[in-house]
Amino acid sequence: MRPFALNYARPAVRPPSVPPYAYDPTLQLNVLPDGSPAISDHDLLLAYGTTTSTAGSQTHFDD
Repeated sequence: MRPFALNYARPAVRPPSVPPYAYDPTLQLNVLPDGSPAISDHDLLLAYGTTTSTAGSQTHFDD
């Protein structure tokens, strides 16, 4: 007999994914391959939830 919860269990770790944007240090924001700000792509935000970079963590000790 298989426990009910195992029918709906998900892996604890998500498979790694590469976001389709990169951090631009001159603009200090994440940009898409065409150079536009990543925040302007609503489908990207729905898929990834956020475009947070690590810049704040590298420059401020209290983040």
